[in-house]
Amino acid sequence: MTEHSLHEPMYLFLCMLATADLVLSTTTVPKALAIFWFHAGEISLDGCVTQIFFIHATFIAESGILLAMAFDRYVAICDPLHYSTVLSRAVITRIGLAVALRSFCVILPDVFLVKRLPFCRSNRLPHTYCEHMAVAKFACADIRVNVWYGLSVLLSTVVLDALLILVSYSLILYAVFHLPSRRAWQKALGTCGSHLGVISMFYLPGIFTIITQRFGHHVPLHTHILLANVCMLAPPMMNPIIYGIKTRQIRERVLSTLSLQWK
Repeated sequence: MTEHSLHEPMYLFLCMLATADLVLSTTTVPKALAIFWFHAGEISLDGCVTQIFFIHATFIAESGILLAMAFDRYVAICDPLHYSTVLSRAVITRIGLAVALRSFCVILPDVFLVKRLPFCRSNRLPHTYCEHMAVAKFACADIRVNVWYGLSVLLSTVVLDALLILVSYSLILYAVFHLPSRRAWQKALGTCGSHLGVISMFYLPGIFTIITQRFGHHVPLHTHILLANVCMLAPPMMNPIIYGIKTRQIRERVLSTLSLQWK
């Protein structure tokens, strides 16, 4: 907000990603720490449903932001002359609103799908946070609607985003290897490599966790819990490090701010 040289599309998308990471961390980490430090494992059903909404909505929002960032890199590398026209401030605002609206609309039904269920089994949730299907499995009612709605949301948002990102980076790599300068394509590969690392760390544990919650009856419980925590904790921890180090303008700005404080 204070550095006008960072008011470019890529940095605005990074700002959105940072906001999503803050919401995800704030939703999950305090309760997890309370469980480990103070053995405060109780949570009300309303509190659990609220956590379900914010965790899943933020996860889908972050997926949409990563797709927008992949599109940003595609335009910057494959069509640089039209970059400022294609990704104007108005377009970025619409993208941000579309990402937020999509995540809100597809996850809101989860709240009602969980609230309608009668719970008469064990109330001991083996996770450090509330997850839709992990909670629904405690219901003494038919949860097929929950299962199939959750799967349809996964396929129409996260999996679709991942496929579009794969297409985008395939086109980027095709364009990069046709660049005349070896130094130029090495620089482009370095940037895309860090982005693909973040994307893989975000999607692979998340998709595996969601699928095994629904169909992985033979996967050990501790594997479920470990991957679920990696999915929630790793991206907010690694995103600032990877993008902060790999993005020269952000790195220089941070070092400049720190050097002024040390003087």
